[in-house]
Amino acid sequence: MVVVGELNVDLIANGLPKFPEVGKEIIANQFVTTLGSSSAIFANNLSAFGTKVTFTGKVGNDNYGDFIVASLQARRVDVSNIIRTGKQDTGVTIVLNYDEDRAMVTYQGAMAAFTLGDIPDSVLEQARHLHLSSIFLQEGLKKDIVSLFKKAKRLGLTTSLDPQWDPSEKWDIDWENLLGYVDIFMPNQAELKAITNTTTILAAVDALRSFFNILVVKNGREGAVVWTGSDSIHQPAFFNNSVVDSIGAGDSFNAGFIHAFLQGGGLKECMEFGALMGAINTTSSGGTMAFENMSRVKEIAKSSFDYTL
Repeated sequence: MVVVGELNVDLIANGLPKFPEVGKEIIANQFVTTLGSSSAIFANNLSAFGTKVTFTGKVGNDNYGDFIVASLQARRVDVSNIIRTGKQDTGVTIVLNYDEDRAMVTYQGAMAAFTLGDIPDSVLEQARHLHLSSIFLQEGLKKDIVSLFKKAKRLGLTTSLDPQWDPSEKWDIDWENLLGYVDIFMPNQAELKAITNTTTILAAVDALRSFFNILVVKNGREGAVVWTGSDSIHQPAFFNNSVVDSIGAGDSFNAGFIHAFLQGGGLKECMEFGALMGAINTTSSGGTMAFENMSRVKEIAKSSFDYTL
């Protein structure tokens, strides 16, 4: 499969006693530099499950770009279609973790310069599934997102999209046109309500019901719900009483869901595997550290959640 998306490192401050205040300094108990970005976390973890993954995106010719490419290579992701540029620096997200909440500041860098023209047709022609995350951080690609998904469907790919949060809060995408080409739409509850300008999840679902194919809505400790038309399935969360942080938990859910989907699993199976992967994510810092390989994933599933894979 092919993942199209943003690339950045995460600089994570963990164990904060409270959120910082202007003009004051607080102490973090831990600081981690790790692979960030919704798309890269998804690709990394999906590859760890054994799915063959190709990534296409853009980073700078700098140390952070080297770090990202090496991190994905270490998880056996095909990085031959990641573009290195000297015009922009690699993107960076600074993450401040307090309890199970967080605040983030992102420098887009090269990810904002990535465009539809940077995606070779050959990459899509050789894939069976397209996934894209964080479209609002990819300004160069956003204007052509409908064209990208339309092309993927014309070539016979199945498709999935996690929009992630819009920093401008404009949500200015032609959703009615786009969602017809998206097989699995995967926002979280806050994003879905913002996209539809509604205050309840049912109102949000109703607003998009005539457009979407499969809608998966994540809601943290409340679990997730999948809708196909008027039918729905609720998947409870797997609880971790010793959360390190929740960075990338939604992306790990996505990776688990899509892995099961590509293996031919039904929606209930996809939801359960996604929820388990989201929970496993929270046992380590960042979005990828718990997903070294499938053997490690199985160990955590058994030791932390008494679940046998």
